[in-house]
Amino acid sequence: MNTISINNLVRENILKLQPYISFRDHNQFNDPAFLDANESPFGECNRYPDSTQRKLKNRLSVLKNVSPSQIAIGNGSDELIDLILKIFCEPKKDSILMMNPSFAMYGFYATINENRVLQINLDENFDIVKDDFLRIVKEQPIKVFFLCSPNNPTGNSVDDIEFYLQNFDGIVVVDEAYIEFSGKKSSLELLTKYPNLIVLQTFSKAWGIAGARVGMAYASEEIIKLINTVKAPYNVNVLSQELILKTLDEETNLQENVSKILAEKEWLQERFKDIKCIDKVFPTDANFFLIKMKNVGKVYDMMLEQEILTSRRDPAIPGCIRINVGNRQDNEKLINLLKNISE
Repeated sequence: MNTISINNLVRENILKLQPYISFRDHNQFNDPAFLDANESPFGECNRYPDSTQRKLKNRLSVLKNVSPSQIAIGNGSDELIDLILKIFCEPKKDSILMMNPSFAMYGFYATINENRVLQINLDENFDIVKDDFLRIVKEQPIKVFFLCSPNNPTGNSVDDIEFYLQNFDGIVVVDEAYIEFSGKKSSLELLTKYPNLIVLQTFSKAWGIAGARVGMAYASEEIIKLINTVKAPYNVNVLSQELILKTLDEETNLQENVSKILAEKEWLQERFKDIKCIDKVFPTDANFFLIKMKNVGKVYDMMLEQEILTSRRDPAIPGCIRINVGNRQDNEKLINLLKNISE
């Protein structure tokens, strides 16, 4: 069991902060007349949402085998990243560490919060060099370390996450936005062992509900209380909560969708082998490929001319484009164009 004291990592003003508590959401009523929140009595969506997201947390608790008190719900994972930084990182004083390359929003929100952003450069296989990690955390005072696994935009998973938890005395955030595609074990199983661990997941990728903007943080009760204290009172709207609950009723659709995406991923991977403008397709555990192209600028521009939207990653990752798996029609359009470019 890790003996890190979370209170020693939290900003002093956050420890003193009193949460906004909705009287309505923290009490039970049989047939109330809602005259407390200045809402309109008319309309189909006229009442504020449950600020505690009780039903959703209870459902996720069963699905993920964690206590509801260990779950925070955010307006996408982005809000949760922002809240974590506000809780633990003092502006103009504290630093975060993130992989390079990785998901840009860690650095984006840290910069907004006036935190220093340190990066650990990945090796040629996009893996973390453990000796580099040990050196950085020894030389620099760091509050939060962001691990993205599978990593965006490289697609590979981080091996031996427990190593980083054992060798870092700050907050470790493991972003598992793409975990459902990977076949890897979630870091959720490490929560009871490491009180400084936060696991982020989302409904935006495998679940196919990016438009609802719902993300989850799983952590110790102590950390979740802090997130609930700092978050906006009604941060997840009624329509999104209802849509997610309905989707959870149809959980088999998740597996069906993931299976379809993985089948399309395999279909694409086979066809990439015959395309001459492709130099390398990097190994991926996610629903996207990082691909090194010959004449990357020309290839990207020609795809854009045909309204095939991809994510150009150079110069940060020289010569590379990130392309996610689409449906068969989109995938065929992509392959046909790449063949034409190659010819």
